[in-house]
Amino acid sequence: MRIPAHSVCTAVRDDIVAGVYERGSRLTEEVLARRYGVSRVPVREALRTLEAEGFVVTRRHAGACVAEPTEQEAADVLEMRMLLEPLGAARAAQRRTDAHLKVLRGLVRLGQERARKGHSDDLRSLGGWFHETLAQASGSPSLTAMLTQLRHKIAWMYAVQPPSSPADSWAEHGAIADAVARGDGERARALTALHAERAAGAHRLRFSGTGDRVRTSQHVVNMSGPRL
Repeated sequence: MRIPAHSVCTAVRDDIVAGVYERGSRLTEEVLARRYGVSRVPVREALRTLEAEGFVVTRRHAGACVAEPTEQEAADVLEMRMLLEPLGAARAAQRRTDAHLKVLRGLVRLGQERARKGHSDDLRSLGGWFHETLAQASGSPSLTAMLTQLRHKIAWMYAVQPPSSPADSWAEHGAIADAVARGDGERARALTALHAERAAGAHRLRFSGTGDRVRTSQHVVNMSGPRL
């Protein structure tokens, strides 16, 4: 049974973001195929996709390697998200469905409850789901895909400090959801821009060495369907 290339791509990307493969390390088809329990064909396709996304580069005499973004490239990625997330919020205010709004409000209630009780372990995941849903509510698949890719890159390039006041952060999420619910695109844009600017201050570049050392992967991509 042929394993979908996008399943392999997701697995390799997740491991790059998690630091399983260090920046500059080689990614050979044979080793990857054995690691994920697949043939070399989906690995080859996955590497092409990851190169297009900027996670992988092809070097002469070395082949595919994990990319080594510069500080300027990392700064550009963060700035792009700060520009595109407000656009997505403005569009979401005009195009969201009742289902999107239900999810956004549910995440806000859960986030505010966890923040109030001091249960901060999963607040980052809840925040990620909120912003992913907000992007999907924009009704623009291209914008949603771009924001998803930017989130992957930022998670790879930056360590994020938790907010000093999680309750305030989730109050901002709630205000954004309210603006989207009212169809107020300009307010949704402005609130999201302010939220993104404040959040950017908590990002710190990761400084890890390069080399061929590979940590243990948790992924095995020998399955009948795509990874979710």
